[in-house]
Amino acid sequence: MIHKFKFKDIFLVLDINSGAVHIVDDEVFNLLDGMENYSAEEAAVKFNAADSIAAKEINQLIEEEMLFTDDSYITDKMKNNEDSVVKAMCLHVAHDCNMICTYCFGEQGTFAGSKCLMSIEVGMKAIDHLIANSGSRRNLEIDFFGGEPLMNFEVVKKLVDYGRQQEKIFNKNIRFTITTNGLLLDDEKINYINQTMDNVILSIDGRPEVNNKMRKTVNGSPTYDIIKKNYLNFVKKREGLYYVRGTFTRNNLDFVNDIQHLVELGFSNVSVEPVVTDLKQSYALQETDRDRIFEEYDRLTDLYLEKYENGEEFDFFHFDVDIEQGPCIVKRLSGCGAGTEYLAISPEGDIYPCHQFVGDKNFYIGNIFDQEIINKQRDKFLNASMYNKEDCRNCWAKFYCSGGCHANAIHMNGDICKPYKLGCDMGKKRLECAVGIYAKTME
Repeated sequence: MIHKFKFKDIFLVLDINSGAVHIVDDEVFNLLDGMENYSAEEAAVKFNAADSIAAKEINQLIEEEMLFTDDSYITDKMKNNEDSVVKAMCLHVAHDCNMICTYCFGEQGTFAGSKCLMSIEVGMKAIDHLIANSGSRRNLEIDFFGGEPLMNFEVVKKLVDYGRQQEKIFNKNIRFTITTNGLLLDDEKINYINQTMDNVILSIDGRPEVNNKMRKTVNGSPTYDIIKKNYLNFVKKREGLYYVRGTFTRNNLDFVNDIQHLVELGFSNVSVEPVVTDLKQSYALQETDRDRIFEEYDRLTDLYLEKYENGEEFDFFHFDVDIEQGPCIVKRLSGCGAGTEYLAISPEGDIYPCHQFVGDKNFYIGNIFDQEIINKQRDKFLNASMYNKEDCRNCWAKFYCSGGCHANAIHMNGDICKPYKLGCDMGKKRLECAVGIYAKTME
């Protein structure tokens, strides 16, 4: 399987199963028309009969197993991720929030429940569960999430201390992350986070009018000025990884202006995600918005290349694709690992496949204090690899998106094996942009 496309003045061909990226001339590009799903044998027959230099170049790539490669190296064991262990956990330390965001999937922090904070006992038990079910894997991840996790800051600190104690005992290395809306991000918390957190996600939607339309305090006040000040103070002191993360909706289909705004404020790591919500909402992205969104990603590519050429490079999360190496094949088959390698824990200790499923009793796994936790959801998520998804099996982008987000599939289609189509299309567009940028910057 191959995928070919033109990026500005460059002709690109991706070999899907090997991951090889080829920059070709227009003659080779045109010779490959209609051959996206050819096997190596079929392609060789076609080009052995041709006598052009371009055909010989294609044949050489086929012989070197860099074009039209198959996926015979992928075993059933890989597809089913049979050796998976728990390696990441999202701790919902606060089901409460000091902000009201219109598009919040967590129902303003309560996740369809009541306001509550995680106790140190629940958090410690969750960390014990992560370590006990991590097998021989050494590197583990814990994300402090909410609601707003800084509303339970003292417990966050105690859990970090506990995690550091346990990792020494069990020879583990825990990577901590925290996601915050920034309202409580004072100097004390900034200093602590910079000392202890490997990654930090700072939520902001971009321009003041865009952010303030969707993200308000509980009393309805705008949040932009407060969080901008706090984030700039944070980033000035930050030496480790961070991202400012926004959400674009139908209200700001010109979201590149929001990305540019954030970059020009001084944020060098930016992620702006498409909203996924009930299509009846006025701000929901519609199928009819696809072309407009694609135009905007093209505009973002131009901005990225312009900044790169001027020595003002910034990192856009979805353009940060490892073209040369990429994740291991098992990871590419299983994706995020929700329900198998990744779990979310509510403040009460209830276990769910990921943070977006918390509160949905259809995906309840058990409670962290159960003597024996039987993950009845596990097989469901193990079987949701891209090879078991009809829409993904023959998709050229399958090894990059790994079948998409399970939660988005459920929310939009009611089936974890039926991906959210507009989300898939946007992902493929971003991937073409990322590969094109890679080719351009390698020239």
